[in-house]
Amino acid sequence: MGRGPELSSPATPELSIVLPVYNEARILRQSLEELQKRMHETGLRYEVIVAENGSRDGTIDIAQEHADQHPEVQVFSYPEPNYGGALREAIFRARGEFVVCEEVDILDVDFHLCALELLRTRKADMVIGSKAMRGARDHRPRLRRVATRVYNAMLRLTLGFRGTDTHGIKAFRRSLMIPVVKRCLVDRDVFVSELVIRAEREGARVVEIPVDIVEKRAPSVALMRRVPRVLTNVARLMVCIHLGWDPVTRAQAARKSAR
Repeated sequence: MGRGPELSSPATPELSIVLPVYNEARILRQSLEELQKRMHETGLRYEVIVAENGSRDGTIDIAQEHADQHPEVQVFSYPEPNYGGALREAIFRARGEFVVCEEVDILDVDFHLCALELLRTRKADMVIGSKAMRGARDHRPRLRRVATRVYNAMLRLTLGFRGTDTHGIKAFRRSLMIPVVKRCLVDRDVFVSELVIRAEREGARVVEIPVDIVEKRAPSVALMRRVPRVLTNVARLMVCIHLGWDPVTRAQAARKSAR
């Protein structure tokens, strides 16, 4: 659903902003308007790709109505609530030399500009906006701040992650990261962690910069409901990274061959 690349702004964008959204009807229109206002002020050639995934609250209608009025905005629907799957598809659809993976409750244009400077000058291949490094200001509730630190400590312990944060906003040179994206096997919440860890392990220059995070609304999925799924997917990610194969894919193939 939505506008395809051939109907976008005729000028090839330098920057693609990919934005997965799930049940964001309450803040989506205002967030897009604020983002575009700031982006127009920068003078950059850009596109916004809204990756709706499984919403039940009118998010897709708001996104499509906005896209119909703004040629730099594209919209598509992923068939299920799946942050990682929607983000992966949006990255493949992106046309810009550089890609920013944004969050609808963050939309930090100052990060975009800092990251672009690092990417253009080849000082980084991927830039991560860290909520947990020294200098960051994370104003989210305490439980979410603790969960971020515990999660990333677990990634460092089990997968050799060298940074402080894998989730949240990040930017990269698309041509370098598309092959890495294609090798990622886990989706949903853990897709971005796999992307960052694989990029590190394959020699990409990953640079973190501190960000200032202010929560605009409560999370669309409750933290306690996410924990079991995230832990399962981290275990799956450990197998994928350390052994080079995906247990879920193997199990599905085994069931198919047994029929």
